[in-house]
Amino acid sequence: MPNAEDKKRFAFDRPGNYHICVQGLLDESWSDRLGGLRITTISQKDKAPVAELVGQVRDQAELAGLLNTLYELHMTLLSVEYLDED
Repeated sequence: MPNAEDKKRFAFDRPGNYHICVQGLLDESWSDRLGGLRITTISQKDKAPVAELVGQVRDQAELAGLLNTLYELHMTLLSVEYLDED
């Protein structure tokens, strides 16, 4: 359970920058549907491609919506990282 200090660092009601990685290909044309996040694909020999989504998310509700959209696209979620508020 988060303590008071964690609540100060990770505010759920204001914007934050996130780095989300999913396994597979995700075309850049999905950027508008995914809150304007920048989408890049990393291809490695003998490994599945990884799509990276980076950008600002308005709040936790928007983050939940983004993750739900990725789930509906059958994308395997690899990581979600909170970067900062700026």
